[in-house]
Amino acid sequence: MIKVSESAKMQVAKLMADENHPANSFVRVGVEGGGCSGLMYQLKFDHEMQEGDQVFEDNGVKVVVDRKSFLYLIGTELEYTGGLNGKGFVFNNPNASRTCGCGESFSI
Repeated sequence: MIKVSESAKMQVAKLMADENHPANSFVRVGVEGGGCSGLMYQLKFDHEMQEGDQVFEDNGVKVVVDRKSFLYLIGTELEYTGGLNGKGFVFNNPNASRTCGCGESFSI
């Protein structure tokens, strides 16, 4: 399951409204090869399900993950930070053994 913090929920709702996404849109989270640690997080809005997608809803946010990425993301919490070091979505992934300094890539 993917958890969604209150700060991430508020930012998702704001972005969906600002960008005029359809009412059936959801957050698609994934993992792909790359980045300085080997794997990179992907985050985007989508409204089309794909075969094998895993669907979760937490804190009122619908999150969809493809089957392959799900194995890397089990137990992850999506947060949003607006601190002095920059703002953006942050993945708190208990499966990551190493992350890069920017938090956008990780390894298992």
